Amino acid sequence: MANKDVYNQEAKVVKTVELSDAVFGIEPNQQAIYDAVLVYQAGLRQGTHSTKTRAFVSGTGKKPYRQKGTGRARQGSTRATQFRGGAIAFGPQPRKYNLKMNRKVRRLALRSALSEKNLNDNLTLIDNLSFDEIKTKKAVALLDAFGFDRKTLFVADPSEDFDNAYMSMRNIPNAVVVTVPSLNVYDIVNADKIVFTEAAAATAGEVFA
Repeated sequence: MANKDVYNQEAKVVKTVELSDAVFGIEPNQQAIYDAVLVYQAGLRQGTHSTKTRAFVSGTGKKPYRQKGTGRARQGSTRATQFRGGAIAFGPQPRKYNLKMNRKVRRLALRSALSEKNLNDNLTLIDNLSFDEIKTKKAVALLDAFGFDRKTLFVADPSEDFDNAYMSMRNIPNAVVVTVPSLNVYDIVNADKIVFTEAAAATAGEVFA
């Protein structure tokens, strides 16, 4: 178990807790991280692109000219791909880009991404994310206290009172609040800093181990 300082919202150390080495202290598996990000980004693709084949393109089905005697190649329809206004040959059709990933590899990728942030000193623990009111200024003050001026991911436990903090950070482009169950590798890798509440870090140590 590795010790980690816990800060309050004024960026002052209030206590020290132990983090799970199985989640925050392993040797990062870069291949697992890469695969998890690839799966996530593939799942974002809509796959709604569509082109018309000969079965769907508008136009007549009449033979443009007789089969023989013209000296030209035989043609059966002006809707064929070689004609102007015709169909598209081998064009994209609606499809799903979803990729599969084994649960063990997905969990390994999560642990690897979290461990990498911790090893690079980009992971911070905070005692809570409880705001007494919805106020963007409070969220900005929190970020300024820690000197976070780039993408920051706040992770809270679902049982905590973080609704006001979530609402307060909605207008801040470089801050986002998620819960432990919704945490994914892409969000971890995409963030410059990750801030766990004390409860969220304990939950992650149990769930992802």
